[in-house]
Amino acid sequence: MADDFRTTEVGDRYARALFDLALETGRLDAVRADLKSLRAAWGESADLRRLVQSPLISADDQGKGLSAIAEKAKFDATTKNFLALLAQNGRGRDLAPVIGGFEALYAKHAGLVAAEVVSAQPLTTAQLKSVTAALTQALGKTPEISAWVDAGLLGGLKVKVGSKLFDASLKTRLDQLKYSLKRA
Repeated sequence: MADDFRTTEVGDRYARALFDLALETGRLDAVRADLKSLRAAWGESADLRRLVQSPLISADDQGKGLSAIAEKAKFDATTKNFLALLAQNGRGRDLAPVIGGFEALYAKHAGLVAAEVVSAQPLTTAQLKSVTAALTQALGKTPEISAWVDAGLLGGLKVKVGSKLFDASLKTRLDQLKYSLKRA
């Protein structure tokens, strides 16, 4: 699901427009908070993903659905208007890349480093603090961590910072061992 938020050319253009507007109007933090909650809802709701990605749902219906979500979640007016514009232009399917692009622009603007941590089980607060401390020491900056759970890892962690992936998962180690045994 994290791959849904990869940026695209169209997503980058819309993200840049939203970022510039939010910065210009002084609503950057409010829009960012709205997009964070929308991203969380994306991960939890198959209905939201279906609403946005289905070619069978008209742009008008997407706009109504996104407006209802924005109204219920009490999003900032800038975010509401942007979601309506995205649907009106038939670009609802680009919502996830827009969110990813906006997050990248915000991180660059604020000097943040984004890190994605994937674990087999939810991390405890102590474990998350430990990972944050290790990344802070390695990167020289305090990272903003997004934590995901993937039971397929079996154990361990995968940490992605920018284009670098640090894979210390049990699944990868078992796959490497399997490959080594096949070669022998």
